Amino acid sequence: MNRRLVCRTPILTTIILAGCFGDSSRTSQPLDHFGKAGRGPGEFSYPRAAVAAADELCFVVDKAGRIQCLTQQGEPVREWRMPEIYAGKPTGLGLHPDQKLYVADTHYARVMIYSFQGELLDQFGSWGDGPGMFRLPTDVAIDRDGYVYVSEYGGNDRVSKFTPEHEYVLSFGGPDSGRARLSRPQGVCCDPDGTLWVADASNHRICHFDADGVFLGAFGKLGSEPGKLRFPYNVELLSDGTLVVCEYGNNRVQRFDRDGNSLGIWGEAGRSPGQLAYPWALTVLEDDRILVVDSGNNRMQIFAGGAKNSWRMPGD
Repeated sequence: MNRRLVCRTPILTTIILAGCFGDSSRTSQPLDHFGKAGRGPGEFSYPRAAVAAADELCFVVDKAGRIQCLTQQGEPVREWRMPEIYAGKPTGLGLHPDQKLYVADTHYARVMIYSFQGELLDQFGSWGDGPGMFRLPTDVAIDRDGYVYVSEYGGNDRVSKFTPEHEYVLSFGGPDSGRARLSRPQGVCCDPDGTLWVADASNHRICHFDADGVFLGAFGKLGSEPGKLRFPYNVELLSDGTLVVCEYGNNRVQRFDRDGNSLGIWGEAGRSPGQLAYPWALTVLEDDRILVVDSGNNRMQIFAGGAKNSWRMPGD
């Protein structure tokens, strides 16, 4: 099977749907932005995931198969490369509280675990459809008890749960899941209350599950109006329990309450600061600042997610 062909359709469809880039006069300016196209330190080759770590560090993975550790101001600290990149590159990162970085090594059907210094500590997963196996893993999240959740697509389109020792527990959201059936779950986020939020990208919605995989509900449908979504690729939580969603197809970040009501939008399509081009992911920094992986612009942008005036409100 050619694994590289499986992931193309959503991206191509989105590029057609995204439309023309907008006018920067409507856009809130970021607090900071850094990065440019390239393969040198602090440069990016289409970044696709980021996580915030302690000591004001962040980790970013790009399509060069490179993981960079940077300060949250964009200053390079260290970098390393994935051991194999011929079949494709990673699309998701997860952070363990014990200073371990989990990498969804998408096209090699596995999760790789590194120290913050870039030492490979462990790995698990293999190609397949069975328990504990993956096709194209997209993201990793670790809950308060150390359980690991891995999302995947390419036919399985599910989330699998593993013990802290990486032993398989269960899967949910797969083809036989009815209303809970996922289609390209691209991002996962563990809630402090023990539940899980999933960016169900090709169904254009955000799904909510409990820790046993029981479907608790969903919100969103295809569209560009406030409250609607177009290829949501990532979801995270602010300190007040509201959700922030990175929309690859709408070139924006949208904030929601826990019932799915839109609380505002940041960004629009474009190349200027405060505008976005096919953003893949986001991560929440201290003080509810949001770092957005502005993939098509090969940069990171940071804005004040907790500040009401950062958001373009529904109806504005």
